[in-house]
Amino acid sequence: MNDADLAVLEKRLGRRYARQRLGIEKDHEAQIFGQGINFFHIENLTPSHALIRAVLMAAGLYWRGIRNAGKVEVRHNRIASPHLPQAFDGFTILQISDLHVDMSEAAMQRVIALVGNVSYDLCVLTGDYRGKTYGPYEATLAGMAKICAALKGTIYGVLGNHDTICLVPGLEDMGIRVLLNESQTIERGGERIHLAGIDDAHFYRVDNIEKAAADIPHEAFSVLISHTPEIYRQAAHADFNLLLSGHTHGGQICLPGGIPITLDSVLPRSMGSGPWRHHDMIGYTSVGTGSSVVPVRFNCPPEITLHHLHRLR
Repeated sequence: MNDADLAVLEKRLGRRYARQRLGIEKDHEAQIFGQGINFFHIENLTPSHALIRAVLMAAGLYWRGIRNAGKVEVRHNRIASPHLPQAFDGFTILQISDLHVDMSEAAMQRVIALVGNVSYDLCVLTGDYRGKTYGPYEATLAGMAKICAALKGTIYGVLGNHDTICLVPGLEDMGIRVLLNESQTIERGGERIHLAGIDDAHFYRVDNIEKAAADIPHEAFSVLISHTPEIYRQAAHADFNLLLSGHTHGGQICLPGGIPITLDSVLPRSMGSGPWRHHDMIGYTSVGTGSSVVPVRFNCPPEITLHHLHRLR
């Protein structure tokens, strides 16, 4: 990173946080064992990518998996809460997660086509914009520019375990407000809800829910966006009403019936995809839009998600 880019980051994040995040990235770069919530990180083990690809080719499944990865679907999720302000009854949030924009061109073209035909009030991006976990990120920004050009209205995002903090200036130049342990008030009809976002909690462990929630009134309806759902306990006890996340890919390569072989996460399998609940908090884990490690999917169609908020009477 050159001095000019570092100066931009320090102005946006503060000198201490910018340098801390960059230092953590450097220490953990391409690490296969250790760090993060999981001890083993398959996405950093390059030989495993070739092995998975070879096995799928030998089984005659590889090209089918490639085609599956491009078949992104629109999924609808109804969220009903008695705490939602009346003015937000019918409010719709578009969630796009785990784009990995440089992994599947077909999937990205499908996303661009889909988002132009759906209606929503707010868009949230729940991390993992980059295919790899380290290295150059120019292709990621170029791919994200195409996605952002198709989106409309206000866009908020968080970083995932594949994302360097160096992406932030470029993403924000495109109109994405990246929430790094921060919150934003959303107003409608004279009433408010609160949206908070945390930095990556899975690999870099730089999340701070307490800081993100600091300006949110206790009684207010609040939404937390996090790349990983693995912080569900902390989020529920911090009084968030809704947690939107991704990271798991729903398994990506699943057995018939959508049963994941692995979720690459430390959490109950019931929280690995789709809607769930923990105590009084409603949760949703997107299976993601893109693909990781190998650009294939089996029995786990990629998605963009429309969350329809309703006041429970």
